[in-house]
Amino acid sequence: MNILYLAALSLNALCLLALNASGGEGQLLSPSQTQHESPFACNAFALSPEVRKRHFEEVGPALLKLKKSMRELPDGYELELPADNKTYQLLTEWAFQERLCCPFFDIALRFDRENGPLRLRLTGRPGTKEFIKEEFDLAKSL
Repeated sequence: MNILYLAALSLNALCLLALNASGGEGQLLSPSQTQHESPFACNAFALSPEVRKRHFEEVGPALLKLKKSMRELPDGYELELPADNKTYQLLTEWAFQERLCCPFFDIALRFDRENGPLRLRLTGRPGTKEFIKEEFDLAKSL
């Protein structure tokens, strides 16, 4: 069989499955309808016990102490941090681990030009901002 023929058969099968899943009303499911969204909950068990302890008891608190300023955004927060190597290493360690335990976050790290500050932008879908404020106890930091 021709590979294009097999690809066409596979595509037709997927379309039929999507039609059946939608009640057969002739509407295909969009990627956003089939995409899984994780709940607004920190799954600390996504990290090993050693990593979890360091993440929550050392790295996170150390970064909050280094925070120079914080800006509220419509969908989250942006923190300004020192643009030095030690802070950057802590921040990348934290960000990599945070995306495992809180996969609903959009995490962006940015260096501003002309030796400007290092910025952490933590945002996401509706409800993320409230989760961040509560989870990171930002009420006393604002």
